[in-house]
Amino acid sequence: MKTVEPHTTAHFKDVFILAIESSCDETSAAICRDGAILSNFIANQKVHEQFGGVVPELASRAHMQNIVPVVDTALKNAGVTTDQLDAIAFTQAPGLIGSLLVGGQFAKSLALSLNIPLIAVHHMQAHVLANLIDEPRPEFPFLCLTVSGGHTQIVVCESPTQLRVIGETIDDAAGEAFDKTAKLLGIPYPGGPLIDKQAQNGDPKRFHFPEPKIEGLNFSFSGLKTSILYFLQNAGKSLQYKQEQIATEAERKSFIEENLSDICASVQQRIIEILLNKVKTATLETGIRSVCIAGGVSANSSLRKALQAYGDRYGWKTYIPAFQYCTDNAGMIAITGYHKFLAGQYAELSVRSEARAEW
Repeated sequence: MKTVEPHTTAHFKDVFILAIESSCDETSAAICRDGAILSNFIANQKVHEQFGGVVPELASRAHMQNIVPVVDTALKNAGVTTDQLDAIAFTQAPGLIGSLLVGGQFAKSLALSLNIPLIAVHHMQAHVLANLIDEPRPEFPFLCLTVSGGHTQIVVCESPTQLRVIGETIDDAAGEAFDKTAKLLGIPYPGGPLIDKQAQNGDPKRFHFPEPKIEGLNFSFSGLKTSILYFLQNAGKSLQYKQEQIATEAERKSFIEENLSDICASVQQRIIEILLNKVKTATLETGIRSVCIAGGVSANSSLRKALQAYGDRYGWKTYIPAFQYCTDNAGMIAITGYHKFLAGQYAELSVRSEARAEW
């Protein structure tokens, strides 16, 4: 990545950034003007629902079909033309490599044709900076719990371009725990939002699932997933595997149907407690009292309410992005691209899309 002399907002007015997000199964484009999001358009891919999850090859093909009309719509919705653009920002990593390549190659081609800078954005950093889009904005430094289907992290954000991970999952992500539970319960894809909806009618204290004892600020959800699997196999009789306790298929089906809301509420409550108890520890260790959430799971209504409750209890200032900036979207890429533009952090056209990336 090429770095030039940093700029400030005093040097630039009317800075227009086109941002492109294509890391998984949403094709999104956004327009940012001086840090304000003028448009944020997302094309979802319904094709994956029949398979119960994202099929990478189908996602890549859908991105190729969507990218041009999505960018065109974002420009029109913002009332901006390509000759007004000052830079193109795109998700460079991490994600599905085929999906990333579609957005990356489009961004490179457009930046080259317009002779304007290209800005490579780390997807997870962009989730954190989604908290800078709307008022009220957190003051630096702040902590951010970033929770998605593929990542669970606690991040210290010292400035828009200075972020560091101080805790992360050592195995599975919280979003994956939601999705796996949904699949075991027979809830269709995408399962996380449907568990949240079902849990609203349930008792979160009805069933008790274990909280992993992981040192420091790291997370683990593999053990919780296993306990949920055995719990359902045993029709609620035990959280452990014992051959003599395995219920029949009819017993399992009946147990789930009769207790679905309570199961969803209890699983969801345990996941939220695991997440926020680690955040509590992070606030004590760092002394930082401003706490944000980000990522697709931050759209979970119970997590949002619980964060505010923890904030009231422990004296935190809490910040939650608008729903449209929680799941994968180009608005967060745009705000990140804007701050990288001000810092002069541009990318060469040779920059490679990467399925995995360190911060």
